[in-house]
Amino acid sequence: MRKEKVKSFTDKIWYGTGAVGLDLSYGMFYGKLNRYLTDVLNLGPGFLTVLTAIARIWDGINDPMMGSIVDSSSSKHGKYRPWVVRGAVLNAAVLFLLFFNPGFNTSSHGVGIYIYIAVMYVLWGMTNTMADIPYWSMVPSFTTDPKERSIIATVARTFSGLGQGIVEIGAPILLNRFGVLIGENNYRWTQKGYTVCVLICSLALIFFALLSMSKVKETVQIKPKEKFSFGQIFNVIKTNDQLRVFMLFAMLSNAGFYTTSGVKDYFFGIVLENSKAQSLFNTFGAVGSIAGLAVIPVMMKFTTRRRTYQFSLLLALAGYIGMFFAGQLFASTMLLNVFFLLTQIGTASMFVSQTVFLSDIVDYGEVKTGERKESVTFSMKGFLQKMAYTLQTVILFSVLGAVGYKKCVPNENGVIIYPAKVKNAVAAVMYVIPPLFFILSIIVFSTRFKLHGDYMDDITANVTEAREKRMSESSDAAQ
Repeated sequence: MRKEKVKSFTDKIWYGTGAVGLDLSYGMFYGKLNRYLTDVLNLGPGFLTVLTAIARIWDGINDPMMGSIVDSSSSKHGKYRPWVVRGAVLNAAVLFLLFFNPGFNTSSHGVGIYIYIAVMYVLWGMTNTMADIPYWSMVPSFTTDPKERSIIATVARTFSGLGQGIVEIGAPILLNRFGVLIGENNYRWTQKGYTVCVLICSLALIFFALLSMSKVKETVQIKPKEKFSFGQIFNVIKTNDQLRVFMLFAMLSNAGFYTTSGVKDYFFGIVLENSKAQSLFNTFGAVGSIAGLAVIPVMMKFTTRRRTYQFSLLLALAGYIGMFFAGQLFASTMLLNVFFLLTQIGTASMFVSQTVFLSDIVDYGEVKTGERKESVTFSMKGFLQKMAYTLQTVILFSVLGAVGYKKCVPNENGVIIYPAKVKNAVAAVMYVIPPLFFILSIIVFSTRFKLHGDYMDDITANVTEAREKRMSESSDAAQ
């Protein structure tokens, strides 16, 4: 029986480079969009809360629909690669337009700016889905070996962290460079800075997608048995109970992570009044993200993947608790940086494990139903990220709306004096909300997720045998 070929380390590197561009887009959307919309375009928190909710309703249809379309596709260039390239090009164009004001008046809003942002916001989600789902769906198609999957996912997450790090460290520097100084260490960020940042990220997204997909070779494709239908989507979710459990615990922990990403621009500008300090804070985070990728290979030598994931969540939780004491009791920016590094170590390891868990869920679904649905299953990854972002956005904008953030306007010197209630509200979103999400995620994962131990070993053995049979049949047919 023909054995599946293990991907070389070079193959893994070329695959991983595609994640750089995808996470440049993620970083701008999830980390920089909130403050751009409220502070540069002057859009109200109420509108943005409604917009994110509507966009997620559409994503609930669009994301698994895209996954099902990819599962049902086949071409001479492969099953996944054409979609990654198409999606990257379109997502780059929409990302640029989302951060680019074509001429709308932002001081006295007409309906035009609201329609424009709403359309671009929804289109970003759709085009991101087009690239992201097929990209991550390739992981279980490469191999059934759990260790190999962990390595592939770790390499991809390394490059993913690099993309996030570039945005988190580089964007504040550029935004400060083109911004308006309103205090000793604080800047009001302007349209020009955002335009420069988003242009660089958009071009890089296209470059890395083309580079990665031109080098990656797909494994044997399974011919699609049926065309797309909504019934496929609902059937996958209905029949795969572990996918539903994953959707809950991953969304909760991801919401904690994205709450930090979404609020920190406000935190450094409003609470600390020191936007220059954000680049160092993000540098510590980037170092933590890289260090976190070593957690799985090190801990897997001593314990199980389940225990490793629990450790990752607890490490992130401990970091958030430390950040609270560092900021609220000791008022130490350096301690804040150190504990943020700890948090990022945990979340980086968490994201790698989630990718591998989805691969296991694909195998579990094949054993349970007789069908592999990689892209529909992996569509949940992008959808859950967007749902997590929606949770934090609703919380953030609801809090900002409740404390009257939009009423805070510059005085005659161009400086905004934020009242204590606004500062306290932003600090609460930064320190309190994320650890609550992580606590809930730990509880759901530890009590409901069963794909581990001997049970998962049996599933892997069954799927490996089935794949070897398909590859052998494919080889015989070609001769």
